[in-house]
Amino acid sequence: MSKVKVGLVQMTCSADKSVNLQKAMDGVKQAAKDGAQIVCLQELFTSLYFCDVEDYENFKLAEPIPGPSTDALQKLAGELGVVIIASLFEKRAQGLYHNTTAVIDADGSYLGKYRKMHIPDDPAYYEKFYFTPGDLGYKVWNTKFAKIGVLICWDQWYPEAARITALMGAEILFYPTAIGWATAQDEETNTEQYGAWQTIQRSHAVANGVHVVSVNRVGLEQNGAMKFWGGSFVSNPFGTVLYKASHDAEEIKVLELDLEKTDRYRTHWPFMRDRRIDSYQPITKRFIDE
Repeated sequence: MSKVKVGLVQMTCSADKSVNLQKAMDGVKQAAKDGAQIVCLQELFTSLYFCDVEDYENFKLAEPIPGPSTDALQKLAGELGVVIIASLFEKRAQGLYHNTTAVIDADGSYLGKYRKMHIPDDPAYYEKFYFTPGDLGYKVWNTKFAKIGVLICWDQWYPEAARITALMGAEILFYPTAIGWATAQDEETNTEQYGAWQTIQRSHAVANGVHVVSVNRVGLEQNGAMKFWGGSFVSNPFGTVLYKASHDAEEIKVLELDLEKTDRYRTHWPFMRDRRIDSYQPITKRFIDE
């Protein structure tokens, strides 16, 4: 299909998993009603962002994938005829957990999952305590409406991840995300951080000639210490922002993307043609010492 309608569900979360799941499903329903064919949910949408602390109790939030949440979402996808991209806390085995996104096709079938490859460890984002780095590699899926690639939050800062996923044939890159500002932080720093976050993802769109869809959570969490900055957005294959959500409100947005633009931009700006793959071996090194 040359044109596809994508839905973004930017929402707040509570401490109740069942309430969050239902809220996300209601968002999918609204997006489908508005014409969406592929709907992307934000990172770890079934809970508050729990990685602000290292607490063993939080492992109880995890579930197998496939599991209860994907079962409910598969049923919903089949009923609505939409593709659903669902970021969940995966319990793979006793003591082994991942930050994982499941992809469900429009007939309700489970297509597979991507496990977050890049795991941050920063103040209020202690993800290395919870998540084992992904071991499935980068992934693309042939859904009913488009061939899509999914990366997760911290992955969005790495051009290598976007490039590999695009080289595998992804027509759209989706980034479920959970990122915010410390409420004690000044506005100048907030603006700079959001600008960097959006710019790096738009650069992936330009370098690879594909649409980028980034879906972030919104709202105050961590007892008011963290404001998740929302700002979900869609970029065309040349970095133009087609839509940007607010930093404060829950939003459900549906946007039509013309996938034929990939060929146009890649032809007129032939970055893919001019890649010097014979010279890129050093990229696999941690650092190049003189």
